[in-house]
Amino acid sequence: MSDHNCIFCKIIAGQIPCTKIYEDDQVLAFLDVHPVSEGHTLVVHKEHTCRVDSTEPLAMARIGEVLPKLTASIQDAMEADGYNVLCNNGFSAGQVVEHMHLHIIPRKTNDGVFKQWPSFQYPDGRAAVIAEKIRKNLAL
Repeated sequence: MSDHNCIFCKIIAGQIPCTKIYEDDQVLAFLDVHPVSEGHTLVVHKEHTCRVDSTEPLAMARIGEVLPKLTASIQDAMEADGYNVLCNNGFSAGQVVEHMHLHIIPRKTNDGVFKQWPSFQYPDGRAAVIAEKIRKNLAL
């Protein structure tokens, strides 16, 4: 299934060119046209879904099968010290293209990318309240 207005679906269909890194019958990985670092790669499932929570578990599993080989290959090829694997879900989380995708971003020490993680500490008792709310909604 695809969305005729989705740029990633058009890339998957061959209507828009991309620089392919990997492709099989379910997964496509290609270089991001607006990279954060050299080698920044996008990994998509060929079936159109918008977010992780709307993607079939087997589709996520297939991405998970190829992800270790992709990350290792990208890290080695870019002579990176490490890498980030990111997935933005929804506009408020920074998702620009509404087709579920992962970013593999090769990193080098002191590269200036993501300089500081905006973390904080929960006030006493708040973590337990939040965890309970999440557990009540969890349906595995």
